[in-house]
This record gives sequence, structure tokens and C-alpha cells, in this order.
Amino acid sequence: MTGRMGSVSVEGGRVWYRRLGPPDGVPVLIVHGGPGAASYYLEPFAERLARRRPVVIYDQLGCGRSDKPDDTSLWTIDRSCRELDQVRAALGLGWCHLLGQSWGGWLSIEYLTRGAVGIAGAVLASTSASLPQFVAEAHRLIDEMPEPERTTLRELGALAAYDDPRYQDAVMAFYRRHLCRLDPWPDCALRSVAELEGNQVYLTMNGPTEFDVIGPLRDWDRTADLVRIESPTLVTVGRFDEITPACAQTIVDGIAGARLAVFEQSGHYAHEEEPEAYVAVVDEFLCAVEQAAAV
Repeated sequence: MTGRMGSVSVEGGRVWYRRLGPPDGVPVLIVHGGPGAASYYLEPFAERLARRRPVVIYDQLGCGRSDKPDDTSLWTIDRSCRELDQVRAALGLGWCHLLGQSWGGWLSIEYLTRGAVGIAGAVLASTSASLPQFVAEAHRLIDEMPEPERTTLRELGALAAYDDPRYQDAVMAFYRRHLCRLDPWPDCALRSVAELEGNQVYLTMNGPTEFDVIGPLRDWDRTADLVRIESPTLVTVGRFDEITPACAQTIVDGIAGARLAVFEQSGHYAHEEEPEAYVAVVDEFLCAVEQAAAV
């Protein structure tokens, strides 16, 4: 399934998009993680979802097949929200579902709490409403790692020795437990993880690692603002997710009527680790949203 590909202008450059699925129905706009990971790891899921409904997926500015301007002033959550508006306007997505995964979920939460209009239903996948909560949970997961990985992540992380091969090996051990539990990893996951290497967006907004968030996102917290989200919402999470079920529960507790789906065999990539179960849950939710709106 190829779909139609193109690019649209946004503040700072042009971003690549791909439109899939049938022409009729409420489209789903998929917002990838990182920040800066590109959408490779979500494309197989987009193809599965597009069996029944229109889907649009895009690479945010600074990564993947989109322009990669060398301008750190662009990498803010404010501009990312404007980019989301610009993509929707350019592609005629005035009425759509929004699915944000990981950083894409943080961006979606920010976008929705600012009063975004035209969002029929929201899926917040493997994400959190609070960076401080996520970082605390990630450090709890590090404390539960076996040795020597636990001590390596603690001691070398404290020294900012991120290039030490021992640290990198320990990070990969963490990822195999909490990012993607498949062996081997699918190519789409490898491509997105590789995209983060030296990525200016990731280094500027986040920092050097998943556990050391020192960029401007470090204090981001919209827990108190979740009450503003009025779109029907599904929250999904893997049982072993690096953005843990506790983070997912915080979102569910804050949004009236939000539903929670936990994928028991998955880490952060439930859409690939349990692909058919995942797409079925998302599609069932979106169908229910559309049926309720039609009544």
C-alpha cells in the first residue's frame, strides 16, 4: 500500500506526508514521536489502519523525509503546535481524528489543551501528560534493571559519559526491555531509532538520552490542563512501556470519559509488538466515536 505522498509548506520549511486508505470517512492524522524520530516506525501501523479508513502520516520538520533546517530556534513546542495546524490546513483535515505516539502524544496533549477544534477523537499512545512524571518513572525502571546495567546507567549517566560503549550497551538493554521487546527489531523501528542519532530536534528539545531530559521540555506538565480536553479519548500503553502505565493512568484520570487499553506483551511499540490487537482496539474506538457522533 503506497498511498499518495507529497510535501506541504510549514513554518521553517517543507514537511513530507503520506495519505493512505479509502477516500471516504473521517481521516486519522498520525503524529510521531522523538521529538525527531520520524514516522518510519509508525508506517506499518498506518497501513494496517488504512485498510478501513483514511490515514495521513507525516514527518515533522527536522527529521525523516522532511526538510532539516539548521536552526535551533525552530525546535519549540509552540512552533510544533503551529506546524500541526499548518499540516491540517494544507491537507484539508479540518475534521479528523488525532493519534499521537510518545512525543507525538505530548504534542497532541499540548495541542488539545490549547483548544484545538475539529478533533473527532484522540488516541494518546505510550505517552504522558508530565515530563517530570515520565523521567521519574524512567529512573524507577532503571532501578529495576539487572546488574551491571543498572549501575552502568546510574554511574555513567551521572558523569554524562553517554559515548562510553558500556553506557550505550546498557541503554540498548533498557530499550530491549521497555522500548521494543521484539527480537529482532523490525526495520521500521531501527530506521526511526537511527534517525535520532545526532538529530538537532531531539538534542535541542529533549537532551542526550531518554533519561536525561535537559532541554526545554524538562518542565513540561499539562496534568492540570487535561480537563480541557473534550474530544473522546483512548489512551494506550504497553505493560512494559518506558512511558509507564502510571503515566497513562494520570492521563485517563484527567480526561472525562477517557478509556485505557493496556497491551500486556508490549513495551513502547505496542503497535508493532501486538500489531493486529492494537489496530483492532484503535479502530473499534474510532468507530464508536463516529457512531456516537452520528446519533
